Amino acid sequence: MIAKVLGFTLLGLKGTPINVEVDVNNGLPAFDVVGLADTAVKESKERVRSALKNSGFSMPTRKITANLAPADVKKEGSTLDLALAIGVMKASGQLVAETDGIIFLGELSLDGSLRRINGVLPTLISALGEGFKKFIIPKDNQAEASYVHGIEVIPAKSLKEVVDHLSGLTCIQPIAWHDYVCVDTNVYDSDLAFVKGQAVAKRALEVAVSGGHNLLFVGAPGTGKTMLAKCIPTIMPDMTFSEALETTKIHSVAGMLKDSDGIVFARPFRSPHHTATTVAMTGGGASLRPGEISLAHNGVLFLDEMPEYKRSTLEALRQPLEDGDITVSRATGNVDYPANFMLCGSMNPCPCGNYGSEDKVCTCSPAQIVRYKAKISGPLLDRIDIQVEVDSVKYAELTDERVSESSATVKARVNRTRLIQKERFKNDGILTNSDMGERHIKKYCKLDKQCEDLLKNAYENLHLSPRARSRIIKVARTIADMNLYDQIRPEHILEAISYRHSDGML
Repeated sequence: MIAKVLGFTLLGLKGTPINVEVDVNNGLPAFDVVGLADTAVKESKERVRSALKNSGFSMPTRKITANLAPADVKKEGSTLDLALAIGVMKASGQLVAETDGIIFLGELSLDGSLRRINGVLPTLISALGEGFKKFIIPKDNQAEASYVHGIEVIPAKSLKEVVDHLSGLTCIQPIAWHDYVCVDTNVYDSDLAFVKGQAVAKRALEVAVSGGHNLLFVGAPGTGKTMLAKCIPTIMPDMTFSEALETTKIHSVAGMLKDSDGIVFARPFRSPHHTATTVAMTGGGASLRPGEISLAHNGVLFLDEMPEYKRSTLEALRQPLEDGDITVSRATGNVDYPANFMLCGSMNPCPCGNYGSEDKVCTCSPAQIVRYKAKISGPLLDRIDIQVEVDSVKYAELTDERVSESSATVKARVNRTRLIQKERFKNDGILTNSDMGERHIKKYCKLDKQCEDLLKNAYENLHLSPRARSRIIKVARTIADMNLYDQIRPEHILEAISYRHSDGML
């Protein structure tokens, strides 16, 4: 007897429905799984065998063949365990219930309980796009599944619960939908109120976050570059529902989603070590997992001491910084991941860190300084909108008892500026000033003669590229929004030019 059950497999964030065809026939006892299955899928037959027996059912002592169609699509992971078990029970006559149109997802334990699986949210969204609306999933995945509207999801604890529900012996209530409410909680142990001095750097930080601009801090060791960077997520604007869903899908596939929340409320802050490989940064590997730049989607990627990273790793950031996504190509396939993040980097001005210091003597030779600065290529530096010098903090500033402006206060202004941009770009398919293309710049960033003269002077004296000119205009647009001006004024252009600190240094 042949039984057909529906499963689903993911490749990246997109999936394919899998027809699990199970045939139980006369012959020597065996259980074969065919259809381009990886090791985890092939091992599922042992999990299915034990789960059936320990759930009070029997494993047929006949020849069992399971085909996973389409056969040319690679199947990975353990999400097809439940579909295989239901297929075996139907094919052997132990289950006569109707299963058409239901997608079964779940990993089986040996005792028959259902384990949590990765990638449930992107699976449900992808399957809904294919026209499927009924699902049975592990109960531990119900939190993230509750944010997908328009589908019926049954959460089950075990194989026996699934069988009893299908047979009509019990009734498991579908998951109730949740409306998205952003939790305004600072999950990061940082606050701008704790940063003493650094007024220029704080201002640059607010400008960068308000417009989604990339940022580089240049300064001696111990001046607070890392501390400033760690304050970025505390002033990032609240995530919209679409942004939260996009971020959650990536973290769900990577297995980094918290069970209790079901969705990512806080914008990610990723800070990979400088020994991270290019694959770890961009994504890939045998299972084509998302990399650090995708895990930082809608958040911040912080590279502390940028020159210490491998040159090839830094250069791999150039394309995602322009396009906002990345295509991971390997022998096993191609996967597209979103990678629209804010890049924040920090670096010393030289190997010893004292070049340009008023208090300390630099011990580096001119050749050493040139080699150190050359570790960050010109094309990559050109993509960093705001480059600011972080000065040493005076002792009087450190001991000043006056309360500095908190992250909550700055975040309120950032949210106000982002709302202006959201309204401006509501018909353009972008969210921030940093996302503007040349078409948007011509439409929303009209400059008068005085502004053009300032730009021309900076372009010629700083030897800027056309890309740098465009990015100065984008930053000026953000500064104008922060000051509630409809038109860009000369003072906004001047401030934006002042943030190209390293164009004449690196």
